[in-house]
Amino acid sequence: MIRTNATVCFATLMLELPLVLSSTASFSATDTARRCRDHRAFGSESPPAVERTSETPVSSSVHAHATKGETRDPLSGTYGNNASVCNSDEENGSSSANSTASAAGAFGAAPPAVEDISRQAQILQELSRKVINMGELRRLASQGIPDGAGIRATVWKLLLGYLPADRSLWPSELAKKRSQYKSFKEELLMNPIHIEQKACQSEITRRLEKSSLENHELDDGSQGFLSRSEISHGEHPLSLGKSSIWNQFFQETEIMEQIDRDVMRTHPDIHFFSGDSTFAKSNQEALRNILIVFAKLNPGIRYVQGMNEILAPLFYIFKNDPNEENAAFAEADTFFCFVELLSGFRDNFVQQLDNSVVGIRATITRLSMLLKEHDEELWRHLEMTTKVNPQFYAFRWITLLLTQEFNFADSLIIWDTLMSDPDGPQETLLRVCCAMLVIVRKRLLAGDFTSNLKLLQNYPPTNISHLLYVANKMRLR
Repeated sequence: MIRTNATVCFATLMLELPLVLSSTASFSATDTARRCRDHRAFGSESPPAVERTSETPVSSSVHAHATKGETRDPLSGTYGNNASVCNSDEENGSSSANSTASAAGAFGAAPPAVEDISRQAQILQELSRKVINMGELRRLASQGIPDGAGIRATVWKLLLGYLPADRSLWPSELAKKRSQYKSFKEELLMNPIHIEQKACQSEITRRLEKSSLENHELDDGSQGFLSRSEISHGEHPLSLGKSSIWNQFFQETEIMEQIDRDVMRTHPDIHFFSGDSTFAKSNQEALRNILIVFAKLNPGIRYVQGMNEILAPLFYIFKNDPNEENAAFAEADTFFCFVELLSGFRDNFVQQLDNSVVGIRATITRLSMLLKEHDEELWRHLEMTTKVNPQFYAFRWITLLLTQEFNFADSLIIWDTLMSDPDGPQETLLRVCCAMLVIVRKRLLAGDFTSNLKLLQNYPPTNISHLLYVANKMRLR
């Protein structure tokens, strides 16, 4: 029964968006976004505070996380590439040499690697077909998508089911969905405060008038309103009842204020998302619009802190599409793709499901069992010897899809792999999380509770190609 009630979160959107759903937080940015919902999901089990200090990488070629306050563009070449020497236990293994995903060409840090050029040509060839072979596209994308000529934007839309495999249907589908999003905005966002206030007051007035007409004989001078003493508890502005119109209004106002705060704190070190420029302000407004529309169409979930961090990569990629028309409709496209992406993780955001077999606690337990299956020694040391509860680090990893553990460029490559899994992103995400533990196993086995917790809450820069290779090996076993 709990699941039936809780899954209403996406039932509303399924009814509203049949086209979409019928298909298939940096630590330095904000402490609040980092913890997401830890305070309410785990109560007294919240992890002890561990000071997050920067660690010197083993090699100067390892790119470090961006310095707090630094402003940059992920595509400007500031990041470096993910083929740098990794700070891991298996950095010199043959698996690293055989890994294929490279971001060097994608982010301008170095000339495109030969394999990137070859894979880009293969992806472009697949995208040029009248009917795209989704199996082949998933295989190519799982190795990393070279971010050139708007390839990643188009491939993500296909992988998320926003675009159909039949290219001839693209114009009509895009026009229909973009028009639908425009209607959502017109209905839900135009002067939202005034609309909510007017709707709230009108509904209360209607209820009071109806009640008065039903229960009172009107004198000639009466307007049919109840006296103050006759206003029911549900219609009182201070009522906390779930059916109270006023309570719903205040809750929505609080959610919009929270969205405003989180949007302002999204990637403050990247020009695209922050600053006083008109461009940055318009991007922030787009993020805000998407999150508010999503919250209103999904009353079972509404808005959960950290969703802005999941939304940001999608909007960034679509807004930077070299196709001007696609870039102009990036907000609408991002909304539908955000819905699709979150649909694979929706149970992690439903508070009523936290302790169920499909909630976030169960997901973290599955990660623990996956580690036990692949490296029982490490599992035993972490959970039995040093007593490092996986909730202390894995909660953020899973709910924010690793966006806070790696720099922006590397997180895009990880997402290429997550979206490419035909069985959905959840299992791939857990394998990547497990691989993150295995890669630093020597340091973990040598550490105690404090050092291990600090390491996992401040995951070191690593070779993303190697990380995904290790995760894929777990799938093949």
